[in-house]
Amino acid sequence: MKSVIKYSEDIVPITDLKVNPGRIVNQADKTRRPVLLTSRGRGVAVVESVKDYEERMEEQAFLRGVVKGLVDIEEGKEISLAEVKKRLGLSK
Repeated sequence: MKSVIKYSEDIVPITDLKVNPGRIVNQADKTRRPVLLTSRGRGVAVVESVKDYEERMEEQAFLRGVVKGLVDIEEGKEISLAEVKKRLGLSK
């Protein structure tokens, strides 16, 4: 599980990225925390590891599917297990 952001380490000026991009990328990868890049005191971008990004995208897709399924049930858009098996060609 990812750690909570450490403001003293994870918020850096964009000039630090320009000077030493490897350090920022390695920090995000090693700590598993995103790094917030700032310009003139305002957040402008986030650097995170590819692994963390992929995990977040997979989790969001899963949660969207769950919510859609719950909405379908509330709207009466459900079918029986037997019908699902039939549609998938799994029925005997």
